[in-house]
Amino acid sequence: MRSSMLLALGGATLSYAIPTIEAVGSKFFTSDGDQFFIKGVAYQLTEKDPLVDTEQCKRDASLMKKLGANTIRVYHVDASKDHTGCMSAFEDAGIYTMIDMDTFDTYILPNDPWWNQTQFDKYSQVMDTFQQYDNLLGLFVGNEIIAINNQSLAAPFIKASCRDLKAYRDSKGYRKVPIGYSATDIAELRPWLQDYLTCGGNSSENIDFYGLNSYQWCDPTDYQTSGYVGLQEQAKNFPVPIFFSETGCNTPGPRMFNDQASIFGPEMVNDWSGAIIYEWIEEANHYGLISYGPKADPTVTGENIVGGFTVAGTPTPVSPDFDNLSSQWATISPTGVPRSEYDTKSVSTRACPTSTASGWLVNGNVALPSLGETLTGSYSSVPSATGTAASPNPTESGNSVSGSKEIAGMGAGLVGVMMVFAFWL
Repeated sequence: MRSSMLLALGGATLSYAIPTIEAVGSKFFTSDGDQFFIKGVAYQLTEKDPLVDTEQCKRDASLMKKLGANTIRVYHVDASKDHTGCMSAFEDAGIYTMIDMDTFDTYILPNDPWWNQTQFDKYSQVMDTFQQYDNLLGLFVGNEIIAINNQSLAAPFIKASCRDLKAYRDSKGYRKVPIGYSATDIAELRPWLQDYLTCGGNSSENIDFYGLNSYQWCDPTDYQTSGYVGLQEQAKNFPVPIFFSETGCNTPGPRMFNDQASIFGPEMVNDWSGAIIYEWIEEANHYGLISYGPKADPTVTGENIVGGFTVAGTPTPVSPDFDNLSSQWATISPTGVPRSEYDTKSVSTRACPTSTASGWLVNGNVALPSLGETLTGSYSSVPSATGTAASPNPTESGNSVSGSKEIAGMGAGLVGVMMVFAFWL
């Protein structure tokens, strides 16, 4: 878990219990030089930090290993807690973690964005806590901050937070843990948002990876009709790793997860770095891969009961979703390209997009806000690196603006909670 020096009979050898991961160009690579593909699940049992109950983590990690998962995404953590037990449990199962740094009271607001010292301090505390673990794959600066097309003026604040946290990471001498963003799949803003967060030619400001929360593929469908053709076209030769940070449409059901064969197959594998399935625990939205017990009456209360669902205990696979996903992943073993043979010149520098009538409001490579700034008006443009901005695809599936199921469920009251804390910030 933590980088350690192991003594061998022949002398001292630097060894890692699990290879660390870095972002290079459009790929993730392990410290062993192998390309890494995400087979992940969203793991947020309640609004509380799920990485503090070691015994629960051990039970879940054991079943995740059988599922074939190698990554979990956690949306909210408490940086003041001890996470060693859980991080060890997941490392022992060969599972990496991707963690959102924001909290309910430090989220960058979409309609009235600011980026201040309080937010920076809270985000950096999460980094301080988790950077020591070798199975930390990446950190998110935000999840679906921009959820509708007229909120794009928040984008420079997303980029500014990434700039400052990457500078902090490097100033502390931490390994270069990838720092990125998880976006809503909004047809009016794609591909402008993903291009903007990687444009300008200044890697110290750009995100290290881009996650897309997309529920376009709803079984039964296929690559051609699902909308994935458009997603792939806009991801071609993308300059940083791009992957599905949430996916797994459950209508009409059951979920067959046939999209995994496309994501890891010849249509997409050269440009995409995998997928995180929403979600581990069964709750009211019926996206769960496992349950911890039979559904209770919603009025029942208890330490481990939320909304009529048990949120701790022995995980039991939900049929047929668990087996369907396990069967898909069992047949998928992409090898990718070795780090030693990868040429970063194969990816394309994105041009900073200009504003559009459909809702992208940031015009070009605008000067980023500094720490402590609040949006008060328009932005001024600065010179941008050359490149060709992608064009929108006119063909979208009916689910391209579905939004995050995490927002719809656990995070439904997020904006209200943030506004309560607005004065405190």
